[in-house]
Amino acid sequence: MERTLVMGILNITPDSFADGGKFFSFENAIERAKEMISEGVDIIDVGGESTRPGAARVTEQEEIERVVPVVTELVSIGANVSIDTMRSKTAEAAIGAGAKYVNDVSGGLADEKMAKLISRNPNVQYVCMHWRGHSNQMQLKAEYEDVVKDVKKELDERVAQLLKSKVSSDQIILELA
Repeated sequence: MERTLVMGILNITPDSFADGGKFFSFENAIERAKEMISEGVDIIDVGGESTRPGAARVTEQEEIERVVPVVTELVSIGANVSIDTMRSKTAEAAIGAGAKYVNDVSGGLADEKMAKLISRNPNVQYVCMHWRGHSNQMQLKAEYEDVVKDVKKELDERVAQLLKSKVSSDQIILELA
């Protein structure tokens, strides 16, 4: 019987809503990832941009500089790594460093090049999340007529677009958040 894999979140941001920025330094990030692995986490999800409500965006270059060294180190110790990003260039850099998953909170809506990147990397899994806007707008767009039907419809649309972009259905993992 297959078991559910556990993904541990590693935010390399000074303003993380989950940990308050405790793992912003390279050393602290690696130490925390090793702790999570020893606790049984299967995948380390590395993020370099906060997506908490109201969070300010960071530049693409800053995001890459935060995450790629950590991804590289974690892959070198045998960890399964996911990159948490809405940007195809950050995802591409992390895939180049060995990431096996792309966790995109925008479901590809923030960067039209994301689907093509995933389609060119058939061994990479794509976590497609339901999304209605960037952190500075998300609360304004959180009204639903029927939340279950609306989220299902919007995720169905995302999956259809991914398939149209030649992303394999075997690569797609849906996140309902």
